[in-house]
Amino acid sequence: MKIILINSKHGGSRSIELGRWSRALLSFCCLGLPLGMIAVGYLAGLDSEARSVRGVALDSLQDDLDQQAQELEALQSQAENKLLALTMNLAELQARMTRLDALGEHLTGMADMEDGEFDFSQPPAMGGPLPGDFSVDYTSLDLSTELGLFEAQLSDREQQLGILESLLSNRKLSEQGWLSGSPLEKGWISSGYGKRSDPFTGKRTMHNGIDFAGKEGSNVIAVAAGIVTWTGTKSGYGKTVEITHDDGFVTRYSHNKQNLVGPGDVVRKGESIALVGSTGRSTGAHVHYEVYKNGRSVDPSSYVRRTQR
Repeated sequence: MKIILINSKHGGSRSIELGRWSRALLSFCCLGLPLGMIAVGYLAGLDSEARSVRGVALDSLQDDLDQQAQELEALQSQAENKLLALTMNLAELQARMTRLDALGEHLTGMADMEDGEFDFSQPPAMGGPLPGDFSVDYTSLDLSTELGLFEAQLSDREQQLGILESLLSNRKLSEQGWLSGSPLEKGWISSGYGKRSDPFTGKRTMHNGIDFAGKEGSNVIAVAAGIVTWTGTKSGYGKTVEITHDDGFVTRYSHNKQNLVGPGDVVRKGESIALVGSTGRSTGAHVHYEVYKNGRSVDPSSYVRRTQR
């Protein structure tokens, strides 16, 4: 291959003979280099596009991960809230169980049951094998359902114990209102009910009560539950306490050294209401005890000899 070079300034020319390797090099420079640049540009474009695609894919994956993380956080928060609710529910049920145990012990005492017959301080004794398969599938247990059933059982027990408590309380109130026994814890009858010789005049007079001699300052007790309707100093009686009971009964306790209750006080059977003294028309330390039924004086002896219901 021959290449002619022309000099425009001097008007001359020059020819160059190219060999095979020279022609190949020239062809590479004229054709291969542009093609190579095109190929390099194409490959660079593909790499850029690939990087762009990878970036979009990574961004999408990151968005998915962020969404899953938010959903997981929400599920975890729901699980924590549910666990907290179950914990609070369990604590409430345990408190109710404690109340039931206390109520059971209270009722046991009210019913005067033998020691050990009902021991609410210990869990109930029970046992026995599981029927059939001994394995338990804990994954199938619904804690909310189980707690609901437990709560229903507790409510049923509370209702039954409440009814029992009401019945026992009514029985106890009936026993409290039953007039019986002596107005002194320790003492002896020094004068009975009815006609007697007056200790001051010697004349036969009506004695509307029973005198119980006792140690000065010892307790005078109520023979039945009731409401104190009068206290004070009564002529001839000295310091006196009057108590109104059920069924139209009124009891009177006189010659007290000191009254321990006042009008409107609610007293229980056996409660101290005064101290034995010798105030009023009295020859020594004793309590004058009277019983009235519907406003009429009656002999207290039958009530003194009464046994507990």
